[in-house]
Amino acid sequence: MNPASRRPDPSAGTTRLPTGGPRLPEGARRLPGDTARRLPAATALAGFLAEPHVATLTTLRPDGSPHVVAVRFTWDEVAGLARVLTIGSTRKARNLARQGGRAALCQAVGFRWVTLEGVATVHDVPDRVSEGVRRYAKRYGSPPPHPPGRVVIEIVVDRITQLNLD
Repeated sequence: MNPASRRPDPSAGTTRLPTGGPRLPEGARRLPGDTARRLPAATALAGFLAEPHVATLTTLRPDGSPHVVAVRFTWDEVAGLARVLTIGSTRKARNLARQGGRAALCQAVGFRWVTLEGVATVHDVPDRVSEGVRRYAKRYGSPPPHPPGRVVIEIVVDRITQLNLD
C-alpha cells in the first residue's frame, strides 16, 4: 500500500524486464548470453508455469478490441519465450501477423496467477513449430493435435505480472 494514498501500489507484483542498464533489480537475473533482458529468479514462478494448466491468450483485433481465447502454452525460461501452437488462419494468428503485435498470456489457478506479456510473432518454419510441439508434449504429457496449417506463436516476454506465487 502507498501510505500517502492508502491505495494499492499499482506496480506490486509486476516485473518489468528492462532493456538496458548495468544494475539488476533485487531477485532478478540476466538471461545467459543476453545482457538486455532480465527475468525474475523465482522458483515458484517457474514451478507454476510448468504445471499443465491452460491460459487465456489476449490479442487485439484490427479495430482495437480484445480477442481472448483459452490456449495451452509452454514457457521457455532461458529464452524468455512463451509458445502457443495454433492454425495460421485463426483470429489470434491473424491478429498477431500484423507488424508489432503484442499478446498477453494469463494462467490462473484459484488465487494464483501469472501474466506474460510481450511482442508476438507467428512462425510456420518447421524447426520452430517442432520445438513448440516438443515442449507442448513435455508439459502436457501428450502430443498436440496436428491440423493442417499449424503454426507457432512465439511471445518474447518483456513483462511478467503475478500474484500469490511466493
